[in-house]
Amino acid sequence: MLRYQAGEAAAFDELIARNTQRVHAIVSRFILDPIMVEDLTQEVFLRVFRASKRYKPTARFSTFLYRIAANLSFNALRARKNSPTVPLDGYSTSQDEDYQRQIPDYRQEAPGHGLSQHEMNDLLAQAVNDLPENQRIAIILNKYEGSSYRDIAYVLKCSPMAVKSLLSRARTSLRDSLKKYMSH
Repeated sequence: MLRYQAGEAAAFDELIARNTQRVHAIVSRFILDPIMVEDLTQEVFLRVFRASKRYKPTARFSTFLYRIAANLSFNALRARKNSPTVPLDGYSTSQDEDYQRQIPDYRQEAPGHGLSQHEMNDLLAQAVNDLPENQRIAIILNKYEGSSYRDIAYVLKCSPMAVKSLLSRARTSLRDSLKKYMSH
């Protein structure tokens, strides 16, 4: 980012190439719709581009990037909550009243493929999704992205001790919500 600020235009292309997968992974942990994930990933880099002149390296660039990705993801989730969706399968495009259009869900694997692990992953994703916003951000950045308490504190605008507390509460909530599915 500093190279781009100094006038090296190719540095921004390199910045995108280095971080696209990471941003995509973060956004997909919050948003389950793959098309929306792609759009938000692009929006993250658009926001980085717009903020490039104001960027100051007070923390690692990846932390700055995570903050933008998390904020955009939560804004998208809030917007989705406020605008109800209309199911497509309720509309008939044929004279036959019994006709229902089947829309494939590309997020799903073929039936029977790794069913128990897939179900457990879905349960875990839902449990993480049900956490309060700050706990969700903390657990995603810590467990899935390997961010330090200090970096998470920067993203959440709190102290590292507050992050430790958030993570502890998040782990307890996850354990409580998943214990009925665990055999041992």
